[in-house]
Amino acid sequence: MNLRDAVAVVTGGSRGIGAAIAEELGRGGAKVVVNYSGSQEPAEEVASKINEVGGGGEAITVQADVSDPEDAQHLIDETINQFGRIDILVNNAGMNIDKPLNNMEVEDWDQVIQLDLNGAFYTTHAALPHMTEQESGKIINISSVVGESGNMAQANYSAAKAGLHGFTKTAALELAQSNITVNAVAPGFIETGMVGEIPEEIQESILKTIPLGRFGEAEEIGKAVRYIVEHGDYMTGNILDVNGGIYMRS
Repeated sequence: MNLRDAVAVVTGGSRGIGAAIAEELGRGGAKVVVNYSGSQEPAEEVASKINEVGGGGEAITVQADVSDPEDAQHLIDETINQFGRIDILVNNAGMNIDKPLNNMEVEDWDQVIQLDLNGAFYTTHAALPHMTEQESGKIINISSVVGESGNMAQANYSAAKAGLHGFTKTAALELAQSNITVNAVAPGFIETGMVGEIPEEIQESILKTIPLGRFGEAEEIGKAVRYIVEHGDYMTGNILDVNGGIYMRS
């Protein structure tokens, strides 16, 4: 797929990994819909960067809480209203509420599953009629290494991300006949606000487990997504690990 003039929706695109993905696609010339739930000002800053950087990229912001199916539908409807099509859907919106199982409340579980897993279904479900009619599309789900390895105090987050892997593979099987590919990117520990909240001593212990000896950068995830979009025409149902070697599947 040529990114120039392609229309991309990035959920949770106002900061961190989502912002890096939106900006990378914009640099390639895509028309980018930067979705946000509550962070309007950061989302507008991302859109401004895309609009100012050159290269043909263009961006707008759309407010929608994709954990709500009606909001998710609104996000896709607004994309079609503005640009007439949708070529790329990046399901990045997510949250974490980290607690050991014996302290985790039902609400803590439900909130994370609702946004991190169900939200990806809602946006995909809304986008599918348009991609099917076009007979083309690329869906990329942003997962996590903990969806493969598990992690202490993250049963809800790990379950949601593991669920994204199953969703990715099944959607890839079902949608291949419509020339729609579905892949996931599973980042390791990335230098974002989420990792920044980890106490320093725990960060140091995590670094010792990463063969490359450093945390990743959000821009590296953006480049991975761009690779799938531009060069991944024969990739579908894959989980692309970008984790510094912290988890290696056999």
